[in-house]
Formats: sequence, C-alpha cells, structure tokens
Amino acid sequence: MMLKRKPLILLCYTVFMLLSQSLKADETPAASFQVQVEGKGKAIILIPGLMSDQRVWQQLATALKPDYQLHLVSLAGFAGTPALAAPLKLTQVTSELAAYIQQKQLKQPIVIGHSMGAFLAFQLASSYPKLTGKVIAVDGLPYLAPVFSRDSTTTVAQMAPQAKMMQQYYQQMTSAQLAESAEQGMAIQVSSAEHAAIVTKMAAASDPATVGAVIAELLTTDLRGEVHKIQQPVLLLGAGGALPSDSMRPVVQTLYQQQINTIPQAKLDFNWQSRHFIMWDQPDWLLAQITDFIKE
Repeated sequence: MMLKRKPLILLCYTVFMLLSQSLKADETPAASFQVQVEGKGKAIILIPGLMSDQRVWQQLATALKPDYQLHLVSLAGFAGTPALAAPLKLTQVTSELAAYIQQKQLKQPIVIGHSMGAFLAFQLASSYPKLTGKVIAVDGLPYLAPVFSRDSTTTVAQMAPQAKMMQQYYQQMTSAQLAESAEQGMAIQVSSAEHAAIVTKMAAASDPATVGAVIAELLTTDLRGEVHKIQQPVLLLGAGGALPSDSMRPVVQTLYQQQINTIPQAKLDFNWQSRHFIMWDQPDWLLAQITDFIKE
C-alpha cells in the first residue's frame, strides 16, 4: 500500500509547491518597467518618454556602450511593453528604479531621460539624491504644464480639471486613435519620415489607459519645489526647432531656466534646429553634449 501511495503523495506535494509559487508570484507587484543592459563601464540609466521605449536610444546607445554600461528602460503600457493591471503611476516607477539601482548595486548611475523620462530623472534624483549620479534631461522638465500655458506661474490646482478631462479622453481611445493622435502632433516631434513612422508605431502599441493616467499625473505633479534636493550636476537640453517663430526663443528659454533655478549645479543648453526627439534630429550634437558633461 505504501508503494502505491508514494506517487500520489509526490503528486500532491508537486501541486502544493506549484500553487505556493504561483501565490507567491501573485503577491509580488508587477515591475513597472523592463530593462535591457548593454555594454560595460560606468552605469547609465536611459528612460524614454511617453508612448516610447528603448528604441529611441538605439543610435545613442551604439555610441556609448563601448565605454558605459547602459540600462535601457521600457515602461509598462508603452510601445508594446505589457501594461500593468492597475494604471501606471510614475511615483511607482521612481521607487522601483531606486530599488533597481540598489539591487544591481549600481554606484550613482548617470540618469538620462527624454521628455516624460526626464521628469522621472528629476523625480528620482530629488527623491533619492544619494543614489543617483549626474542627470541629463533631454527636452523634459520638472513640471510639464508651463510649457503648454507659456506661463511659469501655472499651478497644479489650475491644471487639475484639464488633467482629469485629458485622462478620460485618452482612456477612451483605441490603439488606432492613439496612433492618429501621435501623427497629428508629429510636426513638433521629429523631422524625418523614418522616425515619424517609429513614433506612430510605438503609439499604436501603447495602452490608452496607461497613457491617460500618466498624462494626468504629469499635469498634476509639480517637482519645482523638490528639485533643490538634487545633489549632483544637472544638464537640461531643450529643443526649439519646432517653434513657429524665432521671437519665441527668449520666452521658452526663460521658462526652461526657471524650472532648474533652485538646483545647486544645473545648466541649460538649447538646440534651435532640433525637434522634440533630439536623439534623432540632432544625434551628433546630443552625443557631444552628453559625453562632455559626463567627463566634466
């Protein structure tokens, strides 16, 4: 009888272990991002913008990876990376990035972010100032709203109704409508048809609920009162190639400068030929800015 029971006991034990592992996995929150690691050397974390993934950094990565270890981030819900069950929160991304730095034992990695990724870089460096190294913000700011309002006094309270409306608007979109929305704003994003096609493709593969939630969070999170905590040097790179008139340059430059005035070691530079995706429009200029700043 004991011999006959052994297979049954083993089967029950196996099922129990599988169920236990499954339950344990379910208790662990899903990571808000995926990471692709390339190269060797000083660590650099690269964070893409809204509805983008690590593809936007490919050309820059090719130039940097012989000398640096690159951690290319792709956020959940954008450009085909699976969305989370609950809406993505940038505060969650920030805390999980900090945990990632500690788990991988990265020694004050340089953080480069584009657009929304730049916002995350500011949030990470101000929330965990001892964990991060230098910060490079590629056409992204501690607070998004003043760019649209052209008014540095714009507040979260003023933007809250619009943020709620935009969240609902995007959450009701289909993937095709997300792509169409990206196409409508392409004139300020990139210059080439090749890169425009990639932007559209990434948008079509993004999750509308995630996009809406993140836009709302960007419009209602003002880091201007937090960035003074950043202890490392910061480089903010602006793109002015899509401005309708050169006369707007001083206004935009002032708006950008005002957002980093409280950071102890921060400087601003603009490329007046590039559109929003500087890594595609002016790759050589961006590479030179980054490498020079890192070596300072």
